Amino acid sequence: MWTTLMPFLTILATSVVAAAEEGTCENPSSASSSALLYVSLLFAFPTVFWLVAYLIPQLHMAFGSIPNLKEKYNAEWALVTGGGSGIGKALAFKLASQGLNVVIVSLDDKFLKETMEALKEHYPKQQFRSVGCTFSPGVDYMKQIDEATKDIDVPIIFNNAGFIVTGFLDQAPIGKLLANIECNATAGVNVAHFFVKKLVSSKKKGCIVFTSSVAGFIPAPFAAMYAATKAFVSQFAACLHIEVASLGIDVVAVHPSPVASNFYQNLDHKVEMIEAAAKSAVPPSELPDDIFRSIGRAALRDLGGLAWSSRMGTFWVPYNCFTRIFAIAAPFMEDWKQHNKNR
Repeated sequence: MWTTLMPFLTILATSVVAAAEEGTCENPSSASSSALLYVSLLFAFPTVFWLVAYLIPQLHMAFGSIPNLKEKYNAEWALVTGGGSGIGKALAFKLASQGLNVVIVSLDDKFLKETMEALKEHYPKQQFRSVGCTFSPGVDYMKQIDEATKDIDVPIIFNNAGFIVTGFLDQAPIGKLLANIECNATAGVNVAHFFVKKLVSSKKKGCIVFTSSVAGFIPAPFAAMYAATKAFVSQFAACLHIEVASLGIDVVAVHPSPVASNFYQNLDHKVEMIEAAAKSAVPPSELPDDIFRSIGRAALRDLGGLAWSSRMGTFWVPYNCFTRIFAIAAPFMEDWKQHNKNR
């Protein structure tokens, strides 16, 4: 962005100096006013430029048409990880509504079974396959995914699986933290690598969609590993987007605002910030249309008020300053006081 702005900033700076020199000779008061005007423009332009560059794509996606992925990629099958409940389940139903067969990869629990039954009931003419597995270290879940998809082409992938570990880092079992990395980040890389290789070798078009989070671009105390993995997901998606865009493979990471799902159930530690966010959560069914609108139109997409305001906040307040403010305020938070008693 700064490379683009430099010529404009140079002209403004030169104009400030010229105005000051001219006004000093003729009218000191006029010189001061002119210089102030140019300086104001100097600082205002980057802000206006950022807002325009940020909001135009967001508005384009918000009001754009919803693509039919079956037609867009000439596809028969799609795959959704974490599809047993929440956002993943809503995505599976949206895909099925477009005439796609769906492979759901999820924990082998009652939610997966209920979702499979509901899909088959609503869309009896389509096929649905389930892969019940855990994205944990040491589990060969890719072997199960390979086995379930070896006889079909799957050009549409939604990497949606994830969970959160709350509380201070030093109070969480290291095994659970590593499992959080595996599920939220490593599994997404494995799944993307597996299917991108197939798409590239077959010269077919497709899409890889990642469910990231607002936590990926703001400090998230009491959920450090979750925030770190989501930051990874967004950066990975942005880089992969560049690598495969010319091949007709669309990659995007979406950052939803709070969503009412099982995500908030069974937290390790009560966190008031998360509970407050849950109160403003929207139903998972509200997301698929917006997520679909993002495919092929962006590398990163912020969804909802919290995502938009957080993104703008990190523009106006440098991230290091943002973090220091959180660090100073944290000891006064009830979450901190409660969990710090055991340290």
